[in-house]
Amino acid sequence: MKVLIVILMLVLPVGIGVGGATAAEVGGEPGSIEGQVADSTRSPLPGARVEIEPRGLRLATDRQGRFTASSLPPAEYRVRISYLGFTDYEGVVKVEAGGRTSLHVELTPHVSEEVTVTAPRARGEDAALNQQKSAQNIVNVLPAEVIRSLPNTNVADAIGRLPSVSLERDEGEGKYVQVRGLEPRYTNAAINGAHIPSSESGGRQLKLDAIPSDLVGAIELHKTLSADQDGDAIGGSINFVTKSAGDRQSFTVGAQGGYTDLQDGRSVYQFDGTYSNRFGTGKKLGLVLGGTYDWNGRGIDDIEPGVDTVELPDGRSTAAFTGIDYRLYRYQRPMRTPPSTSGGSSPSSTITGTAGRRARPRETSSRRPSPTTAAASPAASRTAGPTSRSTASRAEGRTS
Repeated sequence: MKVLIVILMLVLPVGIGVGGATAAEVGGEPGSIEGQVADSTRSPLPGARVEIEPRGLRLATDRQGRFTASSLPPAEYRVRISYLGFTDYEGVVKVEAGGRTSLHVELTPHVSEEVTVTAPRARGEDAALNQQKSAQNIVNVLPAEVIRSLPNTNVADAIGRLPSVSLERDEGEGKYVQVRGLEPRYTNAAINGAHIPSSESGGRQLKLDAIPSDLVGAIELHKTLSADQDGDAIGGSINFVTKSAGDRQSFTVGAQGGYTDLQDGRSVYQFDGTYSNRFGTGKKLGLVLGGTYDWNGRGIDDIEPGVDTVELPDGRSTAAFTGIDYRLYRYQRPMRTPPSTSGGSSPSSTITGTAGRRARPRETSSRRPSPTTAAASPAASRTAGPTSRSTASRAEGRTS
């Protein structure tokens, strides 16, 4: 009996070793999974989360909604795709040795019985939140729906609504962008990833008041740079994503206006329109037409004191206010954007712009002596003329 027990204990480990070697035998060349995620209208969903088990892979779709998982051993994998505001997808995909498995998933919007209010902004905000969530760096995204919902005169005003961003304004409109308190020259800008050179000779800062906010499809503000971006932006990097045509014909028109009672009434109004559609076999040719017109008439009541050196009764000289100028400025700032077109497999609007320097007009005005100066210096009161008001006009045109 004792001999039989010893024999069983010696044979059992041998059997376990043989079984383990058989289960570990894996053969075949690795394969891959390539997929695309879209909604029910076949529009791509960027930033969708893709999970592949049992490998434990975590991926995110690109701007075209595509993803690729490579170097996968031949086996069956469970794929789970999630996107904010849409129902999750789960499925099983079989990868052959050395093969490439294609997967096309269309997600349906998640409908809750408790939701009673819907708005067209939800899609744009969902895409922006998913892109921010899945990004490898710190980025803020403003979609076109959010930009149009607010009275943004130009792209600088739109960027100024993001956190940790301040603006240098010119006559009330945003002109230069400051990220995290750094000077504008430490922030660069790009259109679809292509850098925009500065139009100023004295620095790298970009004047963004010449680009209308209605001509861009989205604005991406990268506060930290990733490995695929140029390392020349200490403050941040701004990327303007141009509009692209969808599978359906689209036409939008917008208008806004304002009024102030300064100088017998000044007005501001803006009109914009965009048309997009796809043509040809498979709708591979896309076309986007866009235009905007902006008129901003401002009135400024300016008070400019005059400073000069006067002689006091005891013979000493000192600086004092010798007069004051009352000036009325009228700013006429039209911005006309001729229709811009774009075509091709990835259509986008072309944004080009020039803006001239604002030149101070030649003005003449009389000065009125200030009461303090008149009491201290009789000579100053004798040289000052009567009080008057002068009116100066400025005109500036902007074309983009």
